[in-house]
Amino acid sequence: MDELWSKAQTTGEIVNRSGSKFNTATNKDLAMRDAETRLQSGGGLFGKGGVSLGGILGDNNQEKNTSSGVITTSVNPFLWRAAIETIDFMPLSSADQVGGTIITDWYSTSGNEKERCKLNIFITGVSFKAENLRVVSFCQEFKNPTWVNKEIEKENNIKIENAILNKAKKLKLQSS
Repeated sequence: MDELWSKAQTTGEIVNRSGSKFNTATNKDLAMRDAETRLQSGGGLFGKGGVSLGGILGDNNQEKNTSSGVITTSVNPFLWRAAIETIDFMPLSSADQVGGTIITDWYSTSGNEKERCKLNIFITGVSFKAENLRVVSFCQEFKNPTWVNKEIEKENNIKIENAILNKAKKLKLQSS
C-alpha cells in the first residue's frame, strides 16, 4: 500500500492507474475499493492472491485491516485457484470466491453418456490447510426415461481433494 500512495496523492490518479472501470465522480468509495483490489491482485482474476469481490461489493464477511487499508478474501487464494484449474474441464454452474463455493454443472464423457456427475467444492478458510477444502460429488445414471442417483464412493471425493491440494502446493511454490 505504501507504493500505492507514494506514486499518487489523489484518488483520481490511483483509480486511473489501477484500470478500474468505476468513475470517481459517480461513486468514489466503490472506485477506490475496486482500484485497491486491482492493484493488490495484479489486476486479474488470478493475479497475486486473487481478486476480492467483497472489496468491490463492500461485503461484511471480508477481513479488513483498516490500519493499512488492505482488503483480503475470506478463502485461501491458492486453494481457490487450484480448485478452479483442477476442474476446468467441467462446466461451472456457480463460483463465489467470497463464500468459497464452486458448483459445477452436470458433466459426462463422450465414452459414457449414460452417466453424469457434478461437484460442489467448499473452501472454508484463509489458511492453507487440507481441512479448509471439501469436495462433494453427485453422480447419476440414465435409466429410461429418468436420471437415477448413484451411490458415491467417498474415496473419489478424497482423490479430487488431493488433486486440488497438490495443485495448490505447486501454485504456492511458484508464487514464492
